[in-house]
Amino acid sequence: MSELEQIGQEYFQVISQQVFDEDQLDYTVFEKQVPFLNQMAAIKNSGISVFDFHKKEHIYNSNNMHNLFGYDLDKIEKIGTDYYDSRIHPEDYLCLLKNGLSLIKYYFSLPVSERKDFKLQNEYRILNAHDKYIKVIEQQQVLELDAQGNLWLALSVLDISPNQDVIDGIISQLVNVKTGETKQFERAKKSTDTIELSKREKQILSYVKEGLLSKEISNNLSISVHTVNTHRQNILKKLGANNSFEAVEYATKLRLA
Repeated sequence: MSELEQIGQEYFQVISQQVFDEDQLDYTVFEKQVPFLNQMAAIKNSGISVFDFHKKEHIYNSNNMHNLFGYDLDKIEKIGTDYYDSRIHPEDYLCLLKNGLSLIKYYFSLPVSERKDFKLQNEYRILNAHDKYIKVIEQQQVLELDAQGNLWLALSVLDISPNQDVIDGIISQLVNVKTGETKQFERAKKSTDTIELSKREKQILSYVKEGLLSKEISNNLSISVHTVNTHRQNILKKLGANNSFEAVEYATKLRLA
């Protein structure tokens, strides 16, 4: 079992410890908040969603998710949480899952009276409408607890980050909204331990760094232009870069080129 599968399994087991009494869950409370959520999404120009810990699915997604982030609203409706997760950069997703697990455990350790006093801020990468990774800032906060104090509904506010330096990985912190105190979580960074370029990829990247075009690289290496372009796409994917310029910049910082 991979680390991702292990963390995912533990996360599901932890949130499943909450026992809900369906007869006491009054969803009209949520329905009354929908107009406010729609208004907040429009005014803030943010992506808004609400996660239901009882149903273990998103029960609200603002219509501007498509315009802001290129999200397919039909797929959100059909696939739900898995669709959201599929848009997150794989490296960031693992770290977010770890931090989410730590947060849930921390919430469960708090007195019920303090569980709405915190919000989690995450900065990570997602695929936009052009299938390029961009950084977003997400703020998550408890919207509703049930009568037993279980985490029932969680609000998420998603915005494009002003910091588009994707090399930094994710940043997570827990903020006490009453005191302003913060708790830092793991910060993921790329390293040579997590990224490996093949000998051929390094050769091609060195030529890209010199400013050579794919045709020129293919002539120098006696391989087809198609093969060169395939390697270049693999390099972009491994580095989480949107273009060759970023790939060269990131690889240089990571001492891969």
